[in-house]
Amino acid sequence: MQEALNQKIDAFIAANKEQILKDIATLVSINSVEGTPEEGAPYGAGPRAALDKTLELAAGMGLATRNCENHIGYAELAGADAEKYLATICHVDVVPEGNGWTEDPFKMEIRDGWMIGRGVADDKGPMVATLYALKFLKEEGVSLRYPIRALVGDNEETHMHDVDYYLANYPAPVFCFTPDAEFPVCNGEKGHFDGKLVSPVCNGIIRDFVGGVATNAVPDRASALVATDITKLRNAPNITLEPEGDGVRIRGWGKSGHAAMPEGTVNAIGLVVNYLLDNGLCNDAERAYLEAVKKLHDSTAGVGLGIDCADGPFGPLTIIGGKMSMVDGRMVQTMDSRYPTCTDGDTIAKQIRAAIGTGAELTDVGSAKPFYIEADTPAIRACIDTYNEVTGENATPFTMGGGTYARYFPYAVSFGPEHSDMVLPEFGGPMHGANEAAPIDKLLEALKIYIIALLRLEEIDF
Repeated sequence: MQEALNQKIDAFIAANKEQILKDIATLVSINSVEGTPEEGAPYGAGPRAALDKTLELAAGMGLATRNCENHIGYAELAGADAEKYLATICHVDVVPEGNGWTEDPFKMEIRDGWMIGRGVADDKGPMVATLYALKFLKEEGVSLRYPIRALVGDNEETHMHDVDYYLANYPAPVFCFTPDAEFPVCNGEKGHFDGKLVSPVCNGIIRDFVGGVATNAVPDRASALVATDITKLRNAPNITLEPEGDGVRIRGWGKSGHAAMPEGTVNAIGLVVNYLLDNGLCNDAERAYLEAVKKLHDSTAGVGLGIDCADGPFGPLTIIGGKMSMVDGRMVQTMDSRYPTCTDGDTIAKQIRAAIGTGAELTDVGSAKPFYIEADTPAIRACIDTYNEVTGENATPFTMGGGTYARYFPYAVSFGPEHSDMVLPEFGGPMHGANEAAPIDKLLEALKIYIIALLRLEEIDF
């Protein structure tokens, strides 16, 4: 029986492969970065367009669709139980394209078996995979016990107001998985802390300071405009100097990456901060602020701010500075921390305020607690067993620093399609970075995993 199912799934994937790639390319072509709210587009025109197109693709597969008042949507297969349903949830909004791309980020390229484009990994590729999982079940005429919804989110990268709206107005699924992380199964996510370090109005040497494209991404470039003579400045690694007006534009060149996985990144804002301090390009008020920001950038483990800690289920805390800007004469540095169970948002805020002293003000603080679900619950076992069956591995669930939709639902996990041991090609980059890349074969394998997992979940008594 299982062998016959495997053969049917393999044949389905082979027959639909080219169309799957075309559908992903269609979604990638839509710039769905959060924009200004409009009538009928609460998260901007781009996310709304991506939501509409995804539902259009689903309808073209013969799936029932619903737009939930323009906040979120879903494709659905009917089931016998009218009170309970299973769900998958992906998102079709993306982070800003950022810098460093070698090709148009919104025109998907296929190269040596890899898709390249903004959203191929996070999360448009997986979104299309879940639609095709439902397409397979429909074409096979599978009689479902529980209806299955493929939820289409469009505000995940910023505020997740889409899922807030959904759960406030629609019943929650009995179980949900989100293909927005890594395999095998993530059954816990660190807490999330964010805030801003704000300077006083300094009226000093620094005329402008800008860097980063998203609060949850390490910036690969940043710059400060300072009132000084370029002949007085010395060169430094990863720093370039350019005359601009009656001053100098100091640029830092780093290496980008996701805030939840900052290992190996180089924060360009931190490079510029260090250069300004090392060269005395600041008055007293600016220096006090830069010294506070330097503590943020000294370590992605939070050592400089005195917030470093770790626990067994989650490992160490991480923190990064995502965006720097100047607003009404004040420098504003955003921060993004993922924290384990050994601390909490109030403690982190208190420790940061103690570390920065009067040099900066901590504002706009927000936090969300960690969540953890025991790995031996039936639905999680169904997911992990399916993954191991398809791959031949003997993997176990894990926890992570990334934040997904899973934490919003009563019973949910993130489930692939990334792999922690995946080696990117020379021409490819990570999610949230330039040249975002995803391997085609692994996404198609994930599609197979999702089909079998959904069939297995249908057998559980929820």
